[in-house]
Amino acid sequence: MNSGLKNFLIKTERRIEPIIQDLLSKKIGERHQKEILYPIKAGGKRLRPALLILSSDAFGCKKEEIIYAAAAVEIMHNYSLIIDDIIDSGEMRRGSPTTWKKWGKSVAECVGVHYASAIFDGALQSPEPIKTASILVETLQILTEGELIDILQERNGREEEPFVAKKRYEDIKLEDCLEMSIKKTAKLFETCCLLGGTYAGASENEKKALKKYGLNLGISFQIRDDILDIFGEEKKFGKKIGKDIEERKGGNVVIFFVLDELKEENDLKKIMLKKEITKKDLQKAIQIIEKTDAKKRAIELSEKYSNEAREALEKIPEGQEKEIMKELLFFIIQRRK
Repeated sequence: MNSGLKNFLIKTERRIEPIIQDLLSKKIGERHQKEILYPIKAGGKRLRPALLILSSDAFGCKKEEIIYAAAAVEIMHNYSLIIDDIIDSGEMRRGSPTTWKKWGKSVAECVGVHYASAIFDGALQSPEPIKTASILVETLQILTEGELIDILQERNGREEEPFVAKKRYEDIKLEDCLEMSIKKTAKLFETCCLLGGTYAGASENEKKALKKYGLNLGISFQIRDDILDIFGEEKKFGKKIGKDIEERKGGNVVIFFVLDELKEENDLKKIMLKKEITKKDLQKAIQIIEKTDAKKRAIELSEKYSNEAREALEKIPEGQEKEIMKELLFFIIQRRK
């Protein structure tokens, strides 16, 4: 990671961490602080609040209250992770047990509800609170739809859920994978950039450019996440490698490209349709994937959206913030965790 970006992320974390903890600690007794703060203390790069601050600083905004919006988007991100881990029974996140694995699903659900309330507490203390809350409401609604699409793109499982069995995608196209990536991940990146530009009084064209940058950055980020799920190093990635295979995630672009390349009946498809995927099945699945062009195609697709984001930066004023936004694109393409 370039030193400029690294230093900015460290500075961002130092600025927003006290605000995040203050928002999450409200109305919660001392005996429950540990459980409430557990997800946020597990770590994270704080990319989303950094994007909001960068987008605001790029246009000379000096409103200190934007820190509350920055905290709110980070809380929203962590809220989505808490819910995602419950839905997928994910056991590891950022190298530590997930919230539900640590405290149980009922406690994790309560923690999630509290995070949702803290999002809008942060919005109310931000510049233009009504507009901020409105943007965050729409974002959370879209994130929820993205999670639903992710579930319905699973190739098997959830037999106890009739709705999923009935509505599951019969065939998945690349545009379906990208829709899920946009709604589940990239939308929040876009929102961060939009809020920053809004607080700074950017023009409509400038806000449009910021949104384009954020959205394409987010798509590239999610595709890289899909790649790391299969080809990453577990200690660096902080999650179990091959989890998307175990969860039969048809929306993972690497898995999509493999199934698209092999066509019709193939061993990966057979594994993903199994009622139970064993460790041996997982190893075989990864071996199948490694023999295809799926990783190469996914990297090229990630770079395509990264280039789209880079083009959008042409309308952003020259300065340190723009350079860091460029560095962030390079970091996304090269990331290992």
